[in-house]
Amino acid sequence: MSAFNADSASVHKYLDILQGVINRMAANCTGCKTWCLTLVSATVVIVADKSQPEYVWIAFAPLLLFCCLDAYYLTLERSFRNRYNAFVDKLHAGQVRVSDLYTLTPQVDWSSRLKSFGASSIYPFYLFLALMLLAVRFWIIPSA
Repeated sequence: MSAFNADSASVHKYLDILQGVINRMAANCTGCKTWCLTLVSATVVIVADKSQPEYVWIAFAPLLLFCCLDAYYLTLERSFRNRYNAFVDKLHAGQVRVSDLYTLTPQVDWSSRLKSFGASSIYPFYLFLALMLLAVRFWIIPSA
């Protein structure tokens, strides 16, 4: 028999903590997209104002930085969701032990990080921004 059941206060608190971490990682992903769009847009406005399309390459720095950061947060979010689901499965099977509670270390490896770049919440957004920067560079802003 399990030392903990679904009605245990410890189990509820642990699941609340995991859900809070998952929510923070999702909010961080949203923040990455917001800041990226803001910085890239500001860069494009400055480049357009100065009529210097060759400087649009500067906007790729925040684009790449926030793409990597967004993918990292998504990887962490997925790791904590997997931990949450595994814990609930153990809970239903009656196999939860003291050592299962309050373990918050994410299980992240490089393959999971790389898979996050291909997620539908990552690559379309950043690819579209990159294509827009290329359009600004070669077609929108005339060369001086």
